[in-house]
Amino acid sequence: MEVLYKSTRGKQAAITASEAILKGLSEDGGLYVPTEIPKLNISLEKLSKMSYQEVAFEVMRCFLTDFTEEELKDCIRKAYDSKFDTEEIAPLKEAGGRYYLELFHGATIAFKDMALSILPHLMVTAAKKNQIKKEIVILTATSGDTGKAAMAGFSDVPGTKIIVFYPKNGVSPVQEKQMVTQKGNNTYVVGIHGNFDDAQTAVKEMFNDKEMASLLDREGFQFSSANSINIGRLVPQIVYYVYAYASLIRKGCIKEGQEINVVVPTGNFGNILAAFYAKQMGLPINKLICASNENKVLYDFFSTGTYDRRREFILTNSPSMDILISSNLERLIYYISGQEASICSELMNGLNQGGAYTITEEMKEKLSDFYGNYCTEEETAATIAKVYKQSGYVLDTHTAVAAGVYDKYEKSTGDTHPVVIASTASPYKFSRSVMKGILETVEEPDDFVLADRLSEISGVPVPKAVQDIRTAPVLHDCVVNVSDMPETVLHILGIR
Repeated sequence: MEVLYKSTRGKQAAITASEAILKGLSEDGGLYVPTEIPKLNISLEKLSKMSYQEVAFEVMRCFLTDFTEEELKDCIRKAYDSKFDTEEIAPLKEAGGRYYLELFHGATIAFKDMALSILPHLMVTAAKKNQIKKEIVILTATSGDTGKAAMAGFSDVPGTKIIVFYPKNGVSPVQEKQMVTQKGNNTYVVGIHGNFDDAQTAVKEMFNDKEMASLLDREGFQFSSANSINIGRLVPQIVYYVYAYASLIRKGCIKEGQEINVVVPTGNFGNILAAFYAKQMGLPINKLICASNENKVLYDFFSTGTYDRRREFILTNSPSMDILISSNLERLIYYISGQEASICSELMNGLNQGGAYTITEEMKEKLSDFYGNYCTEEETAATIAKVYKQSGYVLDTHTAVAAGVYDKYEKSTGDTHPVVIASTASPYKFSRSVMKGILETVEEPDDFVLADRLSEISGVPVPKAVQDIRTAPVLHDCVVNVSDMPETVLHILGIR
């Protein structure tokens, strides 16, 4: 079955997967969604006997139907290799009766590696398939992890440049050091005076700027995206939920067909949307649990049916979730509207112009797959301490939000399904906050010394990604106002 992609706002004709990957964002401002979510055409029992790479092929071939078997397998082989520090790629660890899906074994020790290690290969292959001669400019906003993972993936990839904008005072010291020390002749990192939502909004505006697109076209460039708005990011994320289920079967923890719960710490909504797609493919998931930090716009949405970004933006110790405009929620809105692009477009216009929208009761009833809750900073720290005390397992701040929310879900529902918690970052990426959770007070000023102490108490070696940046020189020090972002892009590309 050929799967095509159309815009959530409906003004563009359906296009192939490779075209959608190259465009990133539809010209009408919408996100690309499959015309139909395909079903898994292989048994979960068979998948349980496969490697991560083999599972990736079986899942991704369902969505990327204009890629040949050879092309797709080549992309997968190049992506999931020795860049990961474990052959399993995404191991499942049991702690306290829960299963943590460790998605941080890639080059930048965060879950973004799972998709961003393959996106450059999908994009280069897509460019060849579509006879694209222009240089592809990857334009991305990051709340901390996407930027580094995208740069690591695209570094020195021929025919591409990557420009990353991040909130100067809105990421952890390790996250910032990872980005500003990034090597590669085609990589550019720019701090902004503002928050992630400011950066993301400005990037979207540049994508939709027809005059800028025309200028780039004349100069031999075209924009694409490495954010989770790109379907080439979303499809690879579906893989690890299928792999987690297959791993549970392989380990004898569940039988094929048995339902599980999935918990995801959520900011831009892409990671949990991938789990939703996995469920639509036929993966036996009972409840999708959306965990928020104090920026609880998604919790309020699932509770009330109203999405309202008009609130204080809070800087937390789980910065990758410090987001008030969850872009990927638009894909779910499109789905629960009965794939009515006009409804989706109207709601998104309401969000852009007025800062809020409310879905109908009928649409709200279609959210029964989801449960939303949030954790305060204190609850997150307490969860890190509790899990460490009970099992010796160390959670990063984002995973702790998910574990804390699952405590609330379990208490309120009594649900006893086996649970997989998406562990989205290494604790070493947030060593100060993690150590504060475990020890309560931390006076050591050096985050790298704290990483060494964390290694001592956890028994887990400091990851190479952290060791490498201890003494790495800063290569990117540009910081601009949000209003100057478009001019900065043109300057980087040598157009002005």
